Amino acid sequence: MKRTGPTNPELAKLIVELKIASIKNESKIWKRVATELEKPTRQRRHVNLQDINKNSNDGETVLIPGKVLATGELTKQIKVAAWQFSASATEKLKDTISISQLMKDNPKGSKIRLLC
Repeated sequence: MKRTGPTNPELAKLIVELKIASIKNESKIWKRVATELEKPTRQRRHVNLQDINKNSNDGETVLIPGKVLATGELTKQIKVAAWQFSASATEKLKDTISISQLMKDNPKGSKIRLLC
């Protein structure tokens, strides 16, 4: 079977933008995020809030190339960027941002923790 990539037009557009930003800004993080988002839905990352809390420091920006789920609590001041958020995760999170907005705000991708 031929692999066709994501069929969601918004996701396909984001992947292209990430690859362009990677080349333009010479930043490997955007290429890695694009590669993770190109995977089939079943292989994409699903990260719980307790995992984000455990693997990050206070004041960091965390990037999840997949979906954020609501299991656990977030006790630190963390900015979270992801492709998708569950409804209950958005209620629990105070500071969320889209991947495209993060890419515009921080084109070099510096000081971003990637959780895969």
